[in-house]
Amino acid sequence: MTTPSPLQSRISEDMKTALRGGDKARLGTLRLILAGLKQLEVDTREALDDARVLAALDKMVKQRRESIAQYREAGREELARAEEAELEVIQAYLPQPLSEAEIRQQVEAAVAESGAGSMKDMGRVMGLLKPRLQGRADMSAVSAQVKARLSG
Repeated sequence: MTTPSPLQSRISEDMKTALRGGDKARLGTLRLILAGLKQLEVDTREALDDARVLAALDKMVKQRRESIAQYREAGREELARAEEAELEVIQAYLPQPLSEAEIRQQVEAAVAESGAGSMKDMGRVMGLLKPRLQGRADMSAVSAQVKARLSG
């Protein structure tokens, strides 16, 4: 049996606390998180480190945001609120998000570090940024900043 990552262990402990405290909404979300992480372990056939757990949580956040937008568009406010509650629980395990200025600074550093000069170098720049910013910034917004920087 593999040892869970520190973040995975923290989520598991928080689930036990929610179970003992009778916090059903939080418990349900934590169970969803752990089930998603377990499925990822099964699919990849390897133990998850904190970076992989953060990437999975980031994906869950993105899914919740998309669902919230779709539910609001369809006038299903009660479902949007349920997704928002799940989103709040998931985000508690992500690092503090970076500001626009911090993201811009990271983009500039990655462009300089990679020696990128044109759009064809975008993959190299994103390859440097993804592990640094995963879970701390919306990667599609980061990608847009990189495009703007390399095309300008």
